[in-house]
Amino acid sequence: MTIGPSGGIAVNPRMRTPHDGVWAAGDCAEALHLVSGQPVNYHLGTIANKQGRVCGINIGGGYATFPGVLGTAVSKICDVEVARTGLSEAELAPLGLEWESAAVDSTTRAGYFPGAAPIRIKVLAERRSGRLLGAQIVGKEGAAKRIDVFATAIWNGMAVSEMVNLDLSYAPPFSPVWDPVLIAVRKLSEQVEKTLGEYL
Repeated sequence: MTIGPSGGIAVNPRMRTPHDGVWAAGDCAEALHLVSGQPVNYHLGTIANKQGRVCGINIGGGYATFPGVLGTAVSKICDVEVARTGLSEAELAPLGLEWESAAVDSTTRAGYFPGAAPIRIKVLAERRSGRLLGAQIVGKEGAAKRIDVFATAIWNGMAVSEMVNLDLSYAPPFSPVWDPVLIAVRKLSEQVEKTLGEYL
């Protein structure tokens, strides 16, 4: 079996290995990271299910491809929620990319609403272009699933400047008027714009 650089089984976008008649999917198989362009091996049920579906379609005579991953994940430790998508600063460093980062503290609900709890969001964008590269979230109830907004934005190649005016939902039990996601991308967009001016 051919093992790729990530330690997983090397496959093409149809989940086929270099060996005739051999296919692989799930925790044992590599996937393309859509930000770094590098092969990765993430052990996540979401990835395994999608790869398995693609693999099954192809084995059954159909045609399907698996585009890649962002490593989007959420977890909970006691009453603290954590989430990530894209790349962290430690993962970006070896790639030779230049980036800007911003971190903001806010609340999961309107500050005056019962149950409002702290949330911290860190976002990373490519310097000059402002392309969103990654995000991490930590907070109490209602924090982690906000990562899906960032995952969708990265998947579609959005810049943080394009995210500033996203029409996200609002009601005091769910979010401040300015959702923490929007506060974070606005702050990062301003940083990117400032550094862009330094290059002109």
